[in-house]
Amino acid sequence: MTDMFANVNNIRLCYEIHGKEKQHPLILLHGFAMYKEFWKAQVKDLSHEFKVISVDLRGCGKSDHLEKSYGMKEMVDDIKGLMDYLKIEKTYMAGHSLGGMIVLNFALTYPANLNGIILLATIPEFPGDKSGLEVYKNSQIASYKKKIEDPVKAFYDKMKPRFTRKMFKILQNDPKKKIHGIFSAEDLIELEKNGTSNINDITNLATVMGEHKVLEKLDQIKTETLILAGEKDKHTPKSSSELMHEKINNSMLKILPGAHFFPLENAPDVNKIIIDFLKSP
Repeated sequence: MTDMFANVNNIRLCYEIHGKEKQHPLILLHGFAMYKEFWKAQVKDLSHEFKVISVDLRGCGKSDHLEKSYGMKEMVDDIKGLMDYLKIEKTYMAGHSLGGMIVLNFALTYPANLNGIILLATIPEFPGDKSGLEVYKNSQIASYKKKIEDPVKAFYDKMKPRFTRKMFKILQNDPKKKIHGIFSAEDLIELEKNGTSNINDITNLATVMGEHKVLEKLDQIKTETLILAGEKDKHTPKSSSELMHEKINNSMLKILPGAHFFPLENAPDVNKIIIDFLKSP
């Protein structure tokens, strides 16, 4: 699908649309310093049932990269602006990691514009204090610098702790092998090479993450909510998802057994769970 652009909230956002115009919209928000193509393993299946709109967040992919600082409010208003631009009054919305944090803040700010939300590997607030956020930001900057020097090595270093040992070996030993018939290590490496978030973007995105503090507000969310977690996810422990499920009254929790980086690793299962949730009466 061709990249499209919308001028919203004083910036230019890049997005793609898959599926038929008359299908119900589902907006997908990727994680920290990623890109809309992250959802490659979901788009084909989901677009059979929904009009799927995947977005490059500001500071990511082909959307605008700003010198000035911004925070969570701007991220939320970007998505509302895109909805207005596309004349979408109500939508389903899914987010992975930082994308899920934006979805939660959107649900608290614009609840009337949502039919349901899906949170994948999401936390209700960043753990620890500012020093912990600084450590995270610096680790992301270090990863960015490694990617500039050697994108292939940087990819495998980044993905080793994210995938199961079995999946990582497949990606490493046979880079051309299509996982679930959808993506290969070579595909993912090419996407990583094209990832455009720079040091300034990473700093701004860390600020967005630091402003995400909704734990005490989760009981205000009345939107139907699906929470997905990987049982073995090292980056986002399932305990965070269990806590959100406990706090959000109208929520359903699905923990994928043995899963780590489950949107890619367990794509067929994830897609079925999402479709079943969205189509349930």
